[in-house]
Amino acid sequence: MKTILGKKIGMTQIFTETGEVIPVTVIEAGPVTVTQIKTKKTDGYDAVQIGFGEVKERRVNKPMKGHFARWQAPLKKHLAEIRLEEGETYEPNQVITVADFEEGKKVDVTGTSKGKGTQGNIKRHGHHRGPMTHGSKHKRLPGALAAGTYPSRVFKGNDGPGRMGRDTVTMQNLLLVKVIADRNLLLVKGAVPGGRGGLLRVRYAIKGQDK
Repeated sequence: MKTILGKKIGMTQIFTETGEVIPVTVIEAGPVTVTQIKTKKTDGYDAVQIGFGEVKERRVNKPMKGHFARWQAPLKKHLAEIRLEEGETYEPNQVITVADFEEGKKVDVTGTSKGKGTQGNIKRHGHHRGPMTHGSKHKRLPGALAAGTYPSRVFKGNDGPGRMGRDTVTMQNLLLVKVIADRNLLLVKGAVPGGRGGLLRVRYAIKGQDK
C-alpha cells in the first residue's frame, strides 16, 4: 500500500553533492493512524481507513466519536480509505509514518487544484482570441456554438466559460528526494496540486516504479 496523508507546506530547492539544484515540494506527512479495517468477510473487500490531523473533540459528532471508540483510535480530522494488496495486514490503531517510505522511489501525489472561479473559454480551454483591431466584434467571445436551423441547440460538453479549478488532480511518478523522519517531512521533486496547507495523498507510484 505505502500510502500516507499530509499537507502541502510549500516549495523550495535543495542542492546535491555535485551542486545540482533540485526544486522540491515540502509535504508534512503523517503520522497517520489506522482507524478501521475492512475485510472481504465483513465488507466484501480488503481495505483500511487511515486518519490524519488533530481535531478538537467538540468538532466531532457522536456517530464519528463512536466510530473512533470502536476501533480504539484517536480522533482525526481527515479520513481516507486505502485498498489493500494481497498479503498486506494492518492492526487497529497502527501508526504509519514517513519512515516507512524509501528515498529514491517514485510516488504519486493526489490533491485538489487551486480554484480559479468562473473563467472564460480562452483561459479555461486555451481557445484563440479574435482580432483586436477597431471594429472587431469577436475578441474574447466564445464564437459560434451551433448551427441555427439544425440541430438548433448546443451539444452537451461544449467547451465554454464556466467554473475552473478545484478538481482532484494526481501528479504521477514524482521522485521522492528526501525523507526527514524526525520532522515528518517528505521532499518531492517538482510541483504538486493545490495551495499551501492543502490535503495531499502520497503513495508509491503505480506506473513507472523502478523495481
